[in-house]
Amino acid sequence: MKKIIYWLVGVMLALVVLIVGIFSYWYLGAANYHLTGVPVLNYHQVNDKYKTALTMTTADFEEQMKYLHDRGYHAITQKQFIQYMRGDGALPDKPVLITFDDGYVDNYECAYPIMKKYHMTGTIFLIMDLMEKPGYLTWNQVQSMSKNGMEFGSHTISHKPLPSFDENRMKYELTQSKQLMEQKLGKRVTCIAYPEGKYNDLVKTQTKAAGYSLAFTVNTGRDFPWDDPYELDRVPFFEGPMSFEHFEFRLIFSAFSALLWNTHAYLAHTEWCKPAAKYVPQP
Repeated sequence: MKKIIYWLVGVMLALVVLIVGIFSYWYLGAANYHLTGVPVLNYHQVNDKYKTALTMTTADFEEQMKYLHDRGYHAITQKQFIQYMRGDGALPDKPVLITFDDGYVDNYECAYPIMKKYHMTGTIFLIMDLMEKPGYLTWNQVQSMSKNGMEFGSHTISHKPLPSFDENRMKYELTQSKQLMEQKLGKRVTCIAYPEGKYNDLVKTQTKAAGYSLAFTVNTGRDFPWDDPYELDRVPFFEGPMSFEHFEFRLIFSAFSALLWNTHAYLAHTEWCKPAAKYVPQP
């Protein structure tokens, strides 16, 4: 009996040491992209008008940008990220790629001035059908930001999930959005964010054929050079009662957040496991 107890205690201690070791690795290596990958931050709206999960207040967004600035993080460009994914060249210390989905006008009115204040830059993924519409960016605003360091990528023509289209319409969404943006900006468009984060093997094949170098999902996690460049993870940031605490936790423990989010998603989409999904947090 004593042997069994000793064995169980030994197993428990080994598990504790393993868990502490993993968290220590994530914490101590969070700022070293060679060890834990590059975090791609994902935002949507930034304003003080709307109260939705996707709308971060300007105060919270500024607190996050100030945190990155004060702790020596560097906002990298698409070119730097592409080189990193290809294994070429070195990145600055503590690199982050900051992205926004959908092209809301508050990205120009609220987020952009805050980013300039803290010497940050980022990429905004635009929906062609919503350009110039109320609440969304105009081409003049996009061109102004483009001249001052902000970058842009495609979020397709319609923002409808690409797997929902037949192959011809899928090609149209991918190629026409890219061509229109290049005409308006006079710059090559290299990146795309899949609408709703949805994709499949055909979507990835057609995205590559359309000339994109990188494609981003809404899957949670950091990115390494050996990852599929057409299935890249990001770290989502939303508004909430503990917005800054969530930001700091997800930035540092991106891998753990990804594990929990992926576990939750797996349980939620497995019929006999669905009841268990609610017990898995998504920090």
